[in-house]
Amino acid sequence: MTEVSNREVASKLLLLSELLEITGDNVFKIRAFYRAADIIDRINNPVALMSEKDLILVPGIGPAIAKKVREIGKTGTCNELEELRAKVPPSLVELLNLEGVGPKTIAVLWKKLNVQGIGDLEKAAEGHRIRSLKGFGEKKEQGFLRSIALYRAAGGRMDRVEAESVINKLSGAFTPGTWVVAGSYRRGKSSIGDIDIVTTESASVINPKLKNRVDEVIDEGERRTSVRVLGHRVDIRFTHEHQLGSMLIYLTGSKEFNIRLREIAIESGRKVNEYGVQERADGKIHEFSNEQDMFAFLGLQTIIPELRENQGEIELAKNYQLPQLVGPTDIRGDLHVHSDWSDGSLTLEQLAVNGETHGYDYILCSDHSATLGITHGLDEEKLQRQSHEIERVNRMGGTCTLLHGTEVDILVNGSLGLPDDALSELDLVIASVHTSLKEDRDSMTRRVIMAVENENVDIIGHPTGRLLGKRPSFEIDLSRIIDRAKETGTSLECNASPWRLDLDDTDIRHSKEKGVPISIGTDTHHEDEFSHMRYGVTIAQRGWCSAKDILNSLTLQELLDWAS
Repeated sequence: MTEVSNREVASKLLLLSELLEITGDNVFKIRAFYRAADIIDRINNPVALMSEKDLILVPGIGPAIAKKVREIGKTGTCNELEELRAKVPPSLVELLNLEGVGPKTIAVLWKKLNVQGIGDLEKAAEGHRIRSLKGFGEKKEQGFLRSIALYRAAGGRMDRVEAESVINKLSGAFTPGTWVVAGSYRRGKSSIGDIDIVTTESASVINPKLKNRVDEVIDEGERRTSVRVLGHRVDIRFTHEHQLGSMLIYLTGSKEFNIRLREIAIESGRKVNEYGVQERADGKIHEFSNEQDMFAFLGLQTIIPELRENQGEIELAKNYQLPQLVGPTDIRGDLHVHSDWSDGSLTLEQLAVNGETHGYDYILCSDHSATLGITHGLDEEKLQRQSHEIERVNRMGGTCTLLHGTEVDILVNGSLGLPDDALSELDLVIASVHTSLKEDRDSMTRRVIMAVENENVDIIGHPTGRLLGKRPSFEIDLSRIIDRAKETGTSLECNASPWRLDLDDTDIRHSKEKGVPISIGTDTHHEDEFSHMRYGVTIAQRGWCSAKDILNSLTLQELLDWAS
């Protein structure tokens, strides 16, 4: 069988955790498997190829889980998972796909009402049988029916632009300065599920203002109100100003971060929740109006939301050793922009003006090579003519220098869409895969490595080829790509387009740790897309990058020296 990916191993462990919870197993065992699934999903090296001895060295993976990982790596599953599958109706697992339906809820529905699948749940809800259960009511019943309808309509996660559209539609209901978006959006993730908002305004003030701004009010209360906006769920949590800090930390997450924070508090005889920090000895609750004060009270350096994933940040915060991360002011230029010479909408002059507007020292004009099949892709002759035009624009005396480059296609055989003598004349060259995306893992990896090894290639563009919500990453061994890029001095791109965000945070961190420079480019085709640089910076922060790890932080001369 083909090599089992880390994501596949993690999904099997996650399913094992959920089935253990449904069948009522030991809570500590369940938590251990949940944590292991999250850890393995973030590991760069293929766990299927690691020995039990090496797996045990990974924090959070003990001997029992290591055996399961090895078993899944060899067979694609493990005995315990198959035994659990045999204990529950096959259609029961599908219930986990429904919004608001977790393992504990499924366990109750199965044991009390013999609900064995989505069809059974729908019939039970329509027959008003669910409201008879303790802890369940009419609202819960209606919620199940809505979840089923949404699941059948296929729903899905949002990219950051979609999430911002939802947030903007609600923003008018709140007084400026009284609300903060929390959850995965605040942590800067590339895709977002539900949106969480924390506000210090009261429910009596906010709830009436929501009705004309939302598609549906799911649930309305004094502590929390849930609505649906543009087809997506938004949970609004009401809090007091003196509890805002703890509520923000709690609702920003991540889940694993919060668990570790609770463990830190327990070590000092305290308990942490959304209302503050409670002394176990006398029950006294310490409240915090901001996150910084709560972190300080717990003896921690303030941890920015982008790092809150329990990936070592808490341990560094204990010693006040968190890294100084890259920020927007560190970015001196945009290293992936298209003009109207290929499929962009802006002239070369407009690129330079936009560069000045954003305070950049340089912009890389990287139009497509003709091989991509784009109507106006550049061949050698057109590339040379563009070079003269870029020189003309630069002589106009603006403060932003246009660098001449190209986004050249990596062909199926690993060669490039333009000859080396043409590429050697350019300031910087991005090489990207755009065609034949369904190659097997080894073929795609060797194809990209050939581009990495080409002395004229400076940057590998959008290295996994994903389009969020539309197309998954193609099969590629990024560890091999990163290792070879380190050897050749090639940069890997964080494509800042909100529909790509490729590389993502975990791969960026792996690259950074190997010493591979990250290039951030907006892949701009239209003027409003220059602002997407903020998404790339956020993902680079999630990848633990400092300014020194980012190619765009170099001065113009430093960048040209690096490229030469």
